[in-house]
Amino acid sequence: MLLTETNLVALLYLVLSGTYLVVLPAIVYFYLKNRWYVASSIERLIMYLFVFLSFPGMILLSPFLNFRPKRRDLKA
Repeated sequence: MLLTETNLVALLYLVLSGTYLVVLPAIVYFYLKNRWYVASSIERLIMYLFVFLSFPGMILLSPFLNFRPKRRDLKA
């Protein structure tokens, strides 16, 4: 049989580590991007908690994401 107990445990570890290192930080990044300037103090505290909890994945994704503000068009 292809799906033995050992393969099932390895697959479970792979799925959980992928979720922890890629999926959760990506969700946190996009949530931060959308709510950063309008968040309340309690919401900001929860955002900091999720950044702390998903810190290894944040470091892993940070070279590929760029959330700088868009350039303003100043007319003098």
